[in-house]
Amino acid sequence: GIFSLEMSATQIGNRLIASEANVDGHRLRLQLYRDEEEHRVIDAIGTLSDLPIYIDDTPMQTIVEMRSKARRLQAEKGLDLVIVDYLQLISGSGSRNSNRVQEMGEISRSLKGLARDLNVPVLACSQLSRAIEQRPDHRPMLSDLRESGSIEQDADVVAFIHREDRYVNEESWEKRHPTEEYPANIAELIIAKHRNGQVGSLRLYFQEQFVKFENLAVYDQNPVTVYQ
Repeated sequence: GIFSLEMSATQIGNRLIASEANVDGHRLRLQLYRDEEEHRVIDAIGTLSDLPIYIDDTPMQTIVEMRSKARRLQAEKGLDLVIVDYLQLISGSGSRNSNRVQEMGEISRSLKGLARDLNVPVLACSQLSRAIEQRPDHRPMLSDLRESGSIEQDADVVAFIHREDRYVNEESWEKRHPTEEYPANIAELIIAKHRNGQVGSLRLYFQEQFVKFENLAVYDQNPVTVYQ
């Protein structure tokens, strides 16, 4: 089940189709894909339609409403995973005496309780503090989780996706790292916390036009042609 408080179900559906069909997401939205891509789009729609993916794109949901819907979905359809996009858009219970940090603590604890109650993983996306942009090292840390230290405390796993090319252009990179290749479209998946395992990182290739990440070694062996 996907609770999307930022994007509509249509937007998410288009991204899933682009990723599954390897079709440029922008051209897909405008229905400008080529003849040779059309069959891939049709196949992708068929594949995704058969999957038990449920999207709730109701904006401005409270954590109480979200938990109620998740329990109902578990009872009626069954759930294997709950995705929340994103934490900072969820409203708390509305207590007059609580500030936003306290609300985020309530939301974080409530999602952890939901995971235990339903016995499914809950993957919750979170915004990061703007402080990252002010540092020489832009790699995110646990202290960058926005509005609440309770996210770090409650989560079993905290993973960050970092792309250095979002902060440094190629010219600046070459001046700082003359012997290193510019990391264009290279994403680092950083496991900053793992309650039952090791922390560390790995590199992935981000195919921006298809809105998906690929195994870097596999991509190097089978690069995808990008049509403009």
